[in-house]
Amino acid sequence: MTLIPMLPIPVIAVLGAVLGGAVLWRLARARRSRERLGWALRLAMVVLLIVISLRPSIAGETRGPVASGGLEVYFVVDTTSSMAAEDAAVEPAGDAPATRLDAVKADITAMSEQLVGAQFSLTTFDATSVQRVPLTTDAAALASATTALTSEITYYSRGSGIDAPVEFVGELLASARSSHPERSRVLFYLGDGEQTRDEVPGSFGAIAELIDGGGVIGYGTQEGGRMRVFDGYSADDNPAEVSYIQDPTSGADAVSTLDQANLAVIAGELGVDYRHSDEGAAREFADGLDVGPITARASSFAGPVEFYWLLALPLALFALGELAAAGLAIARSRPRSDNPRQAKEARS
Repeated sequence: MTLIPMLPIPVIAVLGAVLGGAVLWRLARARRSRERLGWALRLAMVVLLIVISLRPSIAGETRGPVASGGLEVYFVVDTTSSMAAEDAAVEPAGDAPATRLDAVKADITAMSEQLVGAQFSLTTFDATSVQRVPLTTDAAALASATTALTSEITYYSRGSGIDAPVEFVGELLASARSSHPERSRVLFYLGDGEQTRDEVPGSFGAIAELIDGGGVIGYGTQEGGRMRVFDGYSADDNPAEVSYIQDPTSGADAVSTLDQANLAVIAGELGVDYRHSDEGAAREFADGLDVGPITARASSFAGPVEFYWLLALPLALFALGELAAAGLAIARSRPRSDNPRQAKEARS
């Protein structure tokens, strides 16, 4: 099972703790059984809301024969707000200029097409690290998840930390090596190297011993580019509807710049090479990889299946019950009188 949270997990945790704590407090103070039942149902609503916000999903059923080799490819993608900067030299998806994340999508697609038979994993990081695609040989599943990638919601951004995925990815790789020690593993870090958090980035050295190669690919330019605002609902490709992150000190559009020095440090710690995306890095890295002997097996990952919407049904029923109860309480609180004059006096 994987999670695709609608909000950063720390935000969900705080909101859940506040709401759950308030409901539990009222439940503990309730004296009548009917009142306790009401607060117990509200607690169930809070739990459902938290689970829905985490967007749990499971792998689909396996189907059809597929070919696989002995190579695992881990894509680790920076999805912080700086990756929405419009300074990428790729064909835009719409009428608006291409973003760095558009270039990332193009590179992942190119590499997966070259490495037929490899198993792919896709992890993104911003405020949290999330594995979007567990290891799979199904390039269609990877392509679908890659196409859907967006930068983090701008209003929840807490700055860029280039070392954010170290612990999470390290656990993934350690688990994979424990399960299949015979396989080769490569990791590709795709980002712009921009560190805006006021702290020294941690080292990727612990990951180096868990991989057999890979590379670091940089995106953006030294001149920089404006960063689009993403509200979490839509990624507008119409230039007339695109808005940009503002610099709080000047009030002008904020500009993000590529930091190749940071990316080179990451590459050195991982023991791999650094290349810029515009230099054909994706295909160059893929050309140097050997998928290994291809074997056929009668199964294939069919893509993650989200089921959080099933939980929305009882949540909606509970919410309707709350609305009905509130409406009934309001109706009962209104003064009743068959005498219009008395009713008017009661209202005054």
